Amino acid sequence: MNYNFVTIGGATRDISFFTDQGVLINNSRDVLRQKLLAFEYGAKIKVDQFYYSYGGGAANAAVALANFGLPVACLTMVGADENGRLIVKNLKTQRVDTRLVEINQHEISGSSFILVAPGGERVIFGARGANRDLKINQAKLNILKKTKNIYLASLSGNWENNLRQIFSLVKKTGVKKTGPQVFWNPGATQYSGGLKKIAPYLKKTKVFALNQDEAIELVSSSTARRRLSNKFLNKTENLIKIIKSFGPEIVLITLGHQGVMAYDGQRIYRRPVIKEKKRIDTTGVGDIFNSSFAAGLELYRGDIERALILGLKNTATKIAHLGAQNGLIKLKK
Repeated sequence: MNYNFVTIGGATRDISFFTDQGVLINNSRDVLRQKLLAFEYGAKIKVDQFYYSYGGGAANAAVALANFGLPVACLTMVGADENGRLIVKNLKTQRVDTRLVEINQHEISGSSFILVAPGGERVIFGARGANRDLKINQAKLNILKKTKNIYLASLSGNWENNLRQIFSLVKKTGVKKTGPQVFWNPGATQYSGGLKKIAPYLKKTKVFALNQDEAIELVSSSTARRRLSNKFLNKTENLIKIIKSFGPEIVLITLGHQGVMAYDGQRIYRRPVIKEKKRIDTTGVGDIFNSSFAAGLELYRGDIERALILGLKNTATKIAHLGAQNGLIKLKK
């Protein structure tokens, strides 16, 4: 089957809980950890209830894309356990093709433990589990060759080899690219390798999406820009222009409460957040915004402005619901 999108990356079973017992600490001297959430050492923190839902970058993106009526498959790995069965069942319920989901007989499924603080901000404790063993073999490459778009989320395990395999499908001659369009939202493991590890693939990327902290980390990892001041790095306009110079066609930086900024080399697009009706949980907002932006470029024939609005609308509805995949916009074909 030919897909409009194949999402690649993680899928998890999530447990969330709320607490107002934490203390928010400003830590402006550390540009990469500017806010910290602290709890009394040795204390017992009361939690009223735990909530079970689904997450993972590839799964979240696949559900968002499927809700827009686009044919989508999720290429991920789960364990041969109850959580794995529930993850696959949820994807099927959400009209995501699961033929590319691989079952790992020797590893548990990925899971996340999510602390939701007042205002909806969260801290995620994640166990990658079976996601670490995801491999892109020749059979999967043959399917990806026929795919119009690839949405690439956070990878773990042998992620460098997977990146080589995926981007081998994209050929570039001058400004012309052939093969699938790649929408890329890397994870912490990719950023820990620094710019040097991911630079070869940026010139083959259609949209490179990241948040402000990730943008600072990436630019700071560049040898030529290691001595830039915190004041310079905290200006998004500086970051987005530098990252565009690394090669992606479009750079997308999400700014939390301040909205989003996109740059295509010709124009910087800025959009404020769309006010949500209520703020419950921000888990998965990056995945939902970035995949909705990808859907918008597809649905609106490359119109960046309309794609940004679609992404912001979808995140505003998501934030009003608990869990990464709940409350999303659904469009009829």
